[in-house]
Amino acid sequence: MTHGAGAPPTVTRRSEEGSRPAGPRPAHDTRALAVLAAVFTLAQLALVRPTLGLGWDEIVYTSQVTTHHPAAFFSAPRSRGVSLLVAPVASWSDSTVLLRIYLALLSGLGLYLALRAWRGLFPTRVLVTAGAFFAFLWVTLFYGPQAMPNYWVAIGALIAAGAFLRHRRGPSSAGTLWAVVAGAALMAWMRPTDAVWVSIPLLVLAAAWRRPRLLAAVVGGLLAGGVPWVIEAYASFGGLSERLAEASRIQGGLGLHMAVDDQLRSLGGRALCRPCTGEMPHPVVTLWWFVLPLLAVLGLVVAVRAHRALRTVVPLACAVTAALPYLFTIEYAAPRFLQPAYALLALPVADALWYLVTAPRGRWRPVLRGVVAVGLAGHLAVQLTVLVHTVNRSDASRQDWARTAEGLHRLGVRPPCLVTGHESIPIGYYTGCSSGATAGNNENMTAADIRRTAGRVPVAEITRVGGRPNAYARSWPVHRVEDYEIRVAPGPHAPRG
Repeated sequence: MTHGAGAPPTVTRRSEEGSRPAGPRPAHDTRALAVLAAVFTLAQLALVRPTLGLGWDEIVYTSQVTTHHPAAFFSAPRSRGVSLLVAPVASWSDSTVLLRIYLALLSGLGLYLALRAWRGLFPTRVLVTAGAFFAFLWVTLFYGPQAMPNYWVAIGALIAAGAFLRHRRGPSSAGTLWAVVAGAALMAWMRPTDAVWVSIPLLVLAAAWRRPRLLAAVVGGLLAGGVPWVIEAYASFGGLSERLAEASRIQGGLGLHMAVDDQLRSLGGRALCRPCTGEMPHPVVTLWWFVLPLLAVLGLVVAVRAHRALRTVVPLACAVTAALPYLFTIEYAAPRFLQPAYALLALPVADALWYLVTAPRGRWRPVLRGVVAVGLAGHLAVQLTVLVHTVNRSDASRQDWARTAEGLHRLGVRPPCLVTGHESIPIGYYTGCSSGATAGNNENMTAADIRRTAGRVPVAEITRVGGRPNAYARSWPVHRVEDYEIRVAPGPHAPRG
């Protein structure tokens, strides 16, 4: 039986204890979730646009598996999960439109499967509301069709936590146990460190309950997804501790840092807030961020009073541990970092919203229904406004890279070639060149390497107008393209006249 917010304590307590597995669910349960997933997919294609060019991080991940572009430098914090995710398309096609459509379809399927993992734990209406709340955040719509890891960590977190609770209710079900493995593996496949943070409550509970199979499922999933990252640490970075140390350095040195204000600044549509300076977005844009934890706590109170606290405590605890490193251990922010926390919080938030519109009696019921309806409508309007702004700004920057690539082609910098300097990774990708750096987070060659390469293929150094080039390129002829100064190495491939 599916229980609502106001179910009698005797019934919900029996369900909470897990004395029997959940029974079969009506077909309309899955149909409602499928409709939501389809709307989410169509919204991505309509609002984000399949023609949106690849961003910086997407280029790094995609270039690892495509045969049409040289592979960009792959730094220590990254994992190969996204590269494998896009490989079915990127390995044979360089069409960004095809890749976007593929990822939008895949993200819709992921949302459907993630919500299915919670059937029997919450009513269908709560699952649909939770899924809609998460799906129609601007950050979810924006990153759903992109080759980025955080959305998939969120999907893995929902699958792992939901299957974890369902297996506790029905320990004889091997399917839920394998779903725990799959969810944990998906998280670790995409971002191993995030997977560990999300899984802390699951590991603690499995150990406290003395459920070795559940504990083995979580640990096994983390290992299945994370072992390739560990192997690569020893193969390419000198060991696991060395890779973790390098990842910490690239992220500015992990430690005790207050990044809450940085996350607030990023809510206005800043894909990466580093350094995170400037004014806060308008309070209308950030209001939902403060309401979210209040509704989640209300959802917990409702669950405790209904004697079904566990199914709310678990996603809430996993959301907290997922958010902690991004709120208190790094010195910068990106809104996508908190996607796993938003996905998990959506469940108690949706439960609280349904309580507000159904539980109160008398004159307060229509008042609360009106407040909730107006609040949700305003929230959706804000999210879509930020989304449109973010898409337009991202599209403009990526078109700028494409125009710069065309300018490089006119200067004779064509594949095979090398691009160094400012934004060398995205501009190099759009040009069809390799990218190089002699310092910084993407250091992958020396000045001597660049000089030797210039004797074989075209090499260009890029700086902003008025910027200072690297020493090896200061004597190279300068050309103005867009807002950049491009210095092309002299040699047989250099432009004439």
